[in-house]
Amino acid sequence: MTDYQGKIYFISDIHLGAPALKNNREREKLFVSWLDEIKKDAAALFLMGDIFDYWFEYKTVVPRGFTRTLGKLAEIADSGIPVHFFTGNHDVWVFDYLPSELGVQVHREAMRATFSGKKFFLAHGDGLDPFDKGYHLLKKLFTNRFLQWLFAWVHPNWGVSLAHAWSKKSRLTKGVFVPFQGEEKEGLYLFAKSTLEDEEVDYFIFGHRHLLLDLPLGKNTRYINLGDWISHFSYGVFDGDKFELKTYKGPGESL
Repeated sequence: MTDYQGKIYFISDIHLGAPALKNNREREKLFVSWLDEIKKDAAALFLMGDIFDYWFEYKTVVPRGFTRTLGKLAEIADSGIPVHFFTGNHDVWVFDYLPSELGVQVHREAMRATFSGKKFFLAHGDGLDPFDKGYHLLKKLFTNRFLQWLFAWVHPNWGVSLAHAWSKKSRLTKGVFVPFQGEEKEGLYLFAKSTLEDEEVDYFIFGHRHLLLDLPLGKNTRYINLGDWISHFSYGVFDGDKFELKTYKGPGESL
């Protein structure tokens, strides 16, 4: 991947349109306000998964809503700022609409990249937890091309309703997420630790867990979880020298 000179922004787990949440419009407006501010000095933008709470593209149909977000992302990409979109477990069914219409680059697997001499391991994080055997099977079902083809034949009204019903049973409904389990039990932390046995990494950047974490991992490595835009309204920024986690309060905040 091409190195970027300037600030690189990372954000995850916005869950736009989540039926379990009552403030979707307000959160989307705040997210678009953040996008509008970072475009002034961003060298690149990494959307690290679960940006949408549900997304499925039929051949001629895309989910209703998200007009402000899609327009702003297209504006940023059109201005020449690279936008990278990692599929998460909620928006795994992003296909070719975002690349062809918005100009974003879609990533379905973990990525290694080097920025200003620092080595990054980038992933949403779903499917990497060695303890989460149940989700490993579920992800295989979600990414199965034949099952995707079958689901595409379901009328969008039924498909979206089914997805929203599923989402209402998720952790978002209660607003309670599993806290950090400690260095010996946290699945993504252990995955990062095992990866370090075979390769050098300066920063592991994950979403998925809805935790706001910046932890040491070994001598020169940091484990980063980006939080979310449900309770934290957080993001990460790498300026070529250091990586910082920040929170966004609203228009006019200094980035």
